Formats: sequence, C-alpha cells, structure tokens
Amino acid sequence: MKSIPVKRPKAGRRHPQGMCLDKGYDYDSVRDLVKEFSYTAHIKARGEESQAIKRQAGFKARRWVVERTHSWMNRFRRILIRWEKKPENYLALIHFVCAIITYRCAGLFG
Repeated sequence: MKSIPVKRPKAGRRHPQGMCLDKGYDYDSVRDLVKEFSYTAHIKARGEESQAIKRQAGFKARRWVVERTHSWMNRFRRILIRWEKKPENYLALIHFVCAIITYRCAGLFG
C-alpha cells in the first residue's frame, strides 16, 4: 500500500474510505493494518454467507468479479493447462477466451 503512485484523498468523517475484503482476510492483524492506513474494513466473517443462505430464500453468495471471470476462463482447457510455448500465442488465446466470454454474456448466442 505504500507504493501507491496516485495519492488518495484524505479520509474524514464525511468521506470515509472503505476496503472490501473477503473472509480469507478475517484476522485481527489484517484489521489492524487496515486501520493503520485509515481505511474502514468491510470484511465478511467466516460462515456469514452460509448462514444467510440457510436463513433467506433466494439469497446468493456474492462472488468477486475477478474470481468469477477466472472460473469462466478455467472452463477452457487450453487456458487451464498451458500447452503453448510462446507467450504471444498464450496471450492471444487469453484474448480469444475473453472475447468468447464477453460474447456469451452479451446473450448473442441465444
């Protein structure tokens, strides 16, 4: 966090800055570090989502966009197991997979 190239605005009572973390960061040492840098921690406690799923009908656990996208990319075996030796070919395949995922999300396949 100390190597941030763009300075962030000052946090205050009117404009607090939050840091959203998942339950993998639910430790006192992480909370202390977040507080040291003047952030407000928003950390889901362990088991909180599973309890909400049991209590509320139709509750879906939230997944981070990056995790969801990586999951979609792992469905393409050629990306999951890197067969290409040249980095240019691998990067082209990643771009191609991202284009297919975007095309599917747009609903153009029907």
